[in-house]
Amino acid sequence: MTFTDWLRADRLPHIYCAGCGNGTVINCTLNAVDQMGWKKEETVFVSGIGCSSRAPGYIVTDSLHTTHGRALAFATGIKMANPALNIVVFTGDGDLAAIGGNHFIHACRRNIDLTVVCMNNMIYGMTGGQGSPTTPPGALSTTTPYGSEEPAFDLCELAAAAGANYAARWTSYHVKELTHAVLAGLRTPGFSFIEALVQCPTNYGRRNKFRQPLDQVEYFKTHGMLVEKVRRLHEEGREIPPDTIVLGELARRNRPAMGVKR
Repeated sequence: MTFTDWLRADRLPHIYCAGCGNGTVINCTLNAVDQMGWKKEETVFVSGIGCSSRAPGYIVTDSLHTTHGRALAFATGIKMANPALNIVVFTGDGDLAAIGGNHFIHACRRNIDLTVVCMNNMIYGMTGGQGSPTTPPGALSTTTPYGSEEPAFDLCELAAAAGANYAARWTSYHVKELTHAVLAGLRTPGFSFIEALVQCPTNYGRRNKFRQPLDQVEYFKTHGMLVEKVRRLHEEGREIPPDTIVLGELARRNRPAMGVKR
């Protein structure tokens, strides 16, 4: 069996814009799930609202497409009702970190046995291109026409600080590394958080001088820096460029987890 066997062929073609990075993340996630050897009838995908949250509709398992920001609340209920189920949550930066922010920090605090994959396109891609909690300073959106003046949330640092057992960040360029990170998250008991930075050519790219989808993918490639190198530069007292994307495994611990299979 290959990961493509997890896709609903009857739901294709998908709704995503040309050049969107979400499809890459879905493929990486299903590849990792397939490597786990999980059974479809024992696996559930959950999502909230947004471009990323349409992903479970293309997967053959049972799934929940829930209300905005509440994916983790629904996923918690499923896991508490039946700890034997394998649960993966697809979410976006707005869904997870804005209206869903409290659910996020408390799911991390409880260290519930879930794997959360966040497709971070740094904007509200589906609902009009508004600035999100992860929109970089200076970036343009419909609500920040002169450039965002707010600092962006570091979602992995937030997850780690709130108590998640695993947190990692990669991009749609780093396909193999992202797949390995999701696989590590699936294997880790407790709350696992994988952030995947993705290009949004329709609402983010065209406003921020990425004329083609590959321009933003190239940006991910050239501005990404492994966390080990970042830490080494900090120790040496050297300056890190402000637009650096810190990549890699940012947290791994072994706190007692809720909802682990008995």
